[in-house]
Amino acid sequence: MVANIFVNLPVKDLNASVAFFTQLGFSFNPQMTNEEGTCMVVSDTICVMLLVEPFFQTFTAQPLVKAHQAKEVILCLAVDSRAEVDRLAEAALAAGGQPVPQQPQNEMEFMYDRNFQDLDGHLWNVLYMDPAFAQQPATPEAAAQ
Repeated sequence: MVANIFVNLPVKDLNASVAFFTQLGFSFNPQMTNEEGTCMVVSDTICVMLLVEPFFQTFTAQPLVKAHQAKEVILCLAVDSRAEVDRLAEAALAAGGQPVPQQPQNEMEFMYDRNFQDLDGHLWNVLYMDPAFAQQPATPEAAAQ
């Protein structure tokens, strides 16, 4: 079974990206940091490697997606409360992140989320889901089992 996940993201300006994510409250592993990249700690088992574009490009022969123009992935962070959703989203916008064009804030009875783009255009979703809802069976058939 997988023990950890390391998401690799290309960034144009490593120092600007570190400053941005520091303002959101994230820390960085100094043992995995140099001028080509850094390891942003999301949790005990999840890290995001912010890699300058030329270094990122050494891992693949394919061209980089221009994240301000197209999306390949949405990075979703599940948090413990609606207040934390708002804190992270507002911190991202205050730090220079951008709201997601034509993407309304979602609010449902059991779920609350907000989206933002980081400095490089990567799409982030911050989500709170009511734990009571998450524990419910998905279908009536599943409940009967």
